[in-house]
Amino acid sequence: MALFGGFVSKFKSVANKWSQGVSNLFSDSPLTDSFWEELESLLFSGDVGVETTEALVSGLRETALERRIAHTGELKGIFAEMLVDCLEEIPGMGRPLDVSEPPSVIVLVGVNGSGKTTTAGKLAAMFMNQGKSVVLAAADTYRAAAIEQLKICGERAGARVIAQTHGSDSAAVVYDAIQSAKASKTDIVIIDTAGRLHTKSNLMEELAKVGRVAGREAPGGIRESLLVLDSVMGQNGFTQAEVFNKAVPLTGVILTKFDNTAKGGIALSIARKLRLPIRYVGLGEGVSDIEPFSSRDFVYALLNMERTNDNNE
Repeated sequence: MALFGGFVSKFKSVANKWSQGVSNLFSDSPLTDSFWEELESLLFSGDVGVETTEALVSGLRETALERRIAHTGELKGIFAEMLVDCLEEIPGMGRPLDVSEPPSVIVLVGVNGSGKTTTAGKLAAMFMNQGKSVVLAAADTYRAAAIEQLKICGERAGARVIAQTHGSDSAAVVYDAIQSAKASKTDIVIIDTAGRLHTKSNLMEELAKVGRVAGREAPGGIRESLLVLDSVMGQNGFTQAEVFNKAVPLTGVILTKFDNTAKGGIALSIARKLRLPIRYVGLGEGVSDIEPFSSRDFVYALLNMERTNDNNE
């Protein structure tokens, strides 16, 4: 038996940082009160969050009592299925992006430093490798460096970039990008928005304007609006989702910098607290270092378990 999938192989560095302690806890020792205390402590330290941790530990404890389980090793598989269920109960978890109607518009939102521009380039490269054509819209007009960075990302991916000068109307850039995509029969438009602080109401209003223009000009409206969330921020990143969702209704989350965090449990907390599906995970700096999120691969990597073809997908 062997683990499989690109996500698992790239996720090993994260799994080894945090989950080794969780995995080791499910040895074959007698089940004692100290086990529950240590499990709760490990989940807290992994940024699983208070509510999610309490629900998971309580549920596992009830199962142990019902089945009269006496050793921790018997609980590992049960716990794995609980974690998978926690993720899979969110509609769209791990689902590929909807790019069925060209030009399909994808809007990326998030705060400064979350990795939106880099993610835009990674998505473009991924779609180009699938044989689709892509236009990148440089709608972060507040920073000249962001425009130049997106141009570099577009060049690496082989995607066309529509941009104006620093300080231009970001909604106008989006309009131009969509019109260009329609004229050239381009498959996908990826909009890189400014890294607005979610506490700045005027900037959020500008984002809402971008959303309105994109929704009006694209034949099928906005297909995907994704919150790009820095994994290292952990629980501190959750306050962003509600405000961004008001400006541009969100369809999912992309977790970035997942290779740099020891808090792998953030994925569980997102599922339970934000009620948004995780669609992709960034696991490196390279243009190809983005992977579709797989609930079961994620859980099995966290718990250092092997997976076979007879597992439920």
